[in-house]
Amino acid sequence: MAHIALSTSASATLLLPFNRGAKQWTNKLFPVFPKRYGTGFSLFPNKGVRFVGSGVTVGNGGVVEISEGEKAPRSYVWQDNKKPRVCILGGGFGGLYTALRLESLVWPDDKKPQVLLVDQSERFVFKPMLYELLSGEVDAWEIAPRFLDLLANTSVQFFQDRVKLLHPADHFGMNGPSRSSCGGIVHLESGLRIEYDWLVLALGAESKLDFVPGALEFALPFSTLEDAHKVDNKLRTLERTNFGKGSPIRVAVVGCGYAGVELAATVAERLQDGGIVQAINVDTTICPTAPPGNREAALKVLSSRKVQLLLGYFVRSIQRVGNAEASEKLTDSGAVPGIAAEHDHEKYKLELQPAERGFQRQIIEADLVLWTVGSKPLLPLLKPGDKPHELPLNAQGQAETDETLRVKGHPRIFALGDSSSLRDSNGKLLPATAQVAFQQADFAGWNLWAAINDRPLLPFRFQNLGEMMTLGSNDAAISPSFIEGLTLEGPIGHTARKIAYLIRLPTDEHRLKVGISWLTKSAINSVSSLQSTLSKVLSGS
Repeated sequence: MAHIALSTSASATLLLPFNRGAKQWTNKLFPVFPKRYGTGFSLFPNKGVRFVGSGVTVGNGGVVEISEGEKAPRSYVWQDNKKPRVCILGGGFGGLYTALRLESLVWPDDKKPQVLLVDQSERFVFKPMLYELLSGEVDAWEIAPRFLDLLANTSVQFFQDRVKLLHPADHFGMNGPSRSSCGGIVHLESGLRIEYDWLVLALGAESKLDFVPGALEFALPFSTLEDAHKVDNKLRTLERTNFGKGSPIRVAVVGCGYAGVELAATVAERLQDGGIVQAINVDTTICPTAPPGNREAALKVLSSRKVQLLLGYFVRSIQRVGNAEASEKLTDSGAVPGIAAEHDHEKYKLELQPAERGFQRQIIEADLVLWTVGSKPLLPLLKPGDKPHELPLNAQGQAETDETLRVKGHPRIFALGDSSSLRDSNGKLLPATAQVAFQQADFAGWNLWAAINDRPLLPFRFQNLGEMMTLGSNDAAISPSFIEGLTLEGPIGHTARKIAYLIRLPTDEHRLKVGISWLTKSAINSVSSLQSTLSKVLSGS
């Protein structure tokens, strides 16, 4: 996973006005009164399909209208139907930063849009720093703040819910429906029905484990805050169980892209001599698309921490050791897939198949299997009906977009991040990285402003600013693209990476809180290190 902190700005050439300072006047007229709803309902009464409503958080003046009678779904009522209604699905880098970008722009009074952000989690997660949770460098609140806290001083509204169906109605022509008409409808799992004028698809992706037998049941992914907590808890359990026994904790990391290498380096540093980390990759090298400097720095760190690289292999299956029928019994007992990986004293057997000739089949054992390969987009299912309603998707399930980030054939829908399929000037698909999502959010915000104000839309042009990776609590590698051949590594790279990501945190208020927290921790660590050094000097004398 390639990471970078700085983002190009669509306003660099257009000199867009900003309004980042004062609180929005709408907060004074419509103060925040969060509420929770959890009512059962019938979404399709004629078909007999029923769902149980999940919790929905409403902030900044949002209104939920619960229709009389059980058969009618609940409808969200916008504060002002004369103003544009923008619904953003997904609160990751693409979705949240698009909402904040819209908030920062200066709008005519009658065209400032009402923005609704929907995400299944109550927290935004700065995913490039999940590894620091395992090393103890950061606290969860620093990289996973609540959406309601981030949006408290904005007019953006937030719902915590899951997308169930999407019914677009903007397929009649490239000019779209008139401003007063509905661009489409989003159905949420809780039963909430949201009409919108403009839609942003930024739902991200989830780990794909179901293509290898046993991976879904016994491997742990590492892409969400919940995943990080599960891995941390499992490591704590293993550390406690193996304490004083002299037997090493064996960890298998599947995948040696950025995510796999960063995870392997972090876990190996945490376990030190008490663990054996093995990293498996189908390619014969790690991070095949990374700059040479980053790859060399990573190889040096992995070697120093005695990480065993099994390159040129793919995982054929994963089983529990000593009980070939364990997974079947677990499934028959009604256990949830993935729970087996959390049990104590379990070991797993990985069958490795060579990807090239000349390699021998291998069997390795592990106490913990971490999975970093494969992902699938989370685009919603569409309401069955007319063919024109369908979104154009590629083979990976991503929406096909034009160069302005609009979904082809749907001028009122924008897609970005993992939800979009866009090619660069060389015809190569853009990677699903944080850097791409940062830049797309900037352009999506501007292009929504331009479309609402009848201005020309900007074509998105990705600018690769470089790549960064963490390699432990005081180690990282950065290769900026604007200085060819330069790689910052070690403590310098680590400090530069943290500063870069601090700058890219969502809001000024959160950046200030996190900056103070990091400075405090750094000062405490420096004092502790100095005391330790002095103690050694005094004891030696």
